[in-house]
Amino acid sequence: MSILLITGTSTEVGKTVVTAAVAALALDRGSGVAVVKPAQTGVRPGEPGDLAEVARLAPGSVTAEFARYPDPLSPEAACAVAGGDPLRLGDTARRIAELADQHPLVLVEGAGGLLVRYADDGWTLADLARALGAPVLVVVAAGLGTLNHTALTLEVLAGRGIQPAGIVIGSWPADPGLAERTNVRGLETAAGRPLAGALPAGAPHAVDFLSVARHGLSPAFGGSFDAADFHQTAAGAPPGRTRP
Repeated sequence: MSILLITGTSTEVGKTVVTAAVAALALDRGSGVAVVKPAQTGVRPGEPGDLAEVARLAPGSVTAEFARYPDPLSPEAACAVAGGDPLRLGDTARRIAELADQHPLVLVEGAGGLLVRYADDGWTLADLARALGAPVLVVVAAGLGTLNHTALTLEVLAGRGIQPAGIVIGSWPADPGLAERTNVRGLETAAGRPLAGALPAGAPHAVDFLSVARHGLSPAFGGSFDAADFHQTAAGAPPGRTRP
């Protein structure tokens, strides 16, 4: 069994599509996959949430949502507004571990960033990773601000003894600007390793999502993404500079 937590440097950076891509490649290799969303916010009962998107993009995934709150807030705040019962760290970790006993791979998609609070006692996805002894894949943005956000997230992981599984750009623009292109090297410097992937903008709407996932994630996740090739093609060289 294997558990992988997936967080982002902020909200709306592509966590769900990266989660779906990892799931799709695992399913393509014949591995059973369960995808967990401990807390879904900003979605009302009966409405499709992030797990519905994962199920659409990676059909065959088993999905589990532990709590849902209608307001688009942090899980702690959304729970307080809704007047519901907060998730507890121990119970959440236990339920995920039980799924891991039943499925070769369990993916856990967080809410917002690594240190977003889930309940009034302050537990976060970082605490859940430590409780499970599981690595964390970090989904990052491509544009301005991403270097600081990524470095801060990785620093927290290192400080708490949590293994990073790599960083993936969640949405690489079709026409990257100077900031995006130069950020690629900075992201790898912050991580101390090559990128683990980069999914193109619009990936959820691709006709063949499995192919997009395969090209967008590294061999560690069953894909064919090559960071060095990405530098030479998608990232390219800054204007006025020659490629090495």
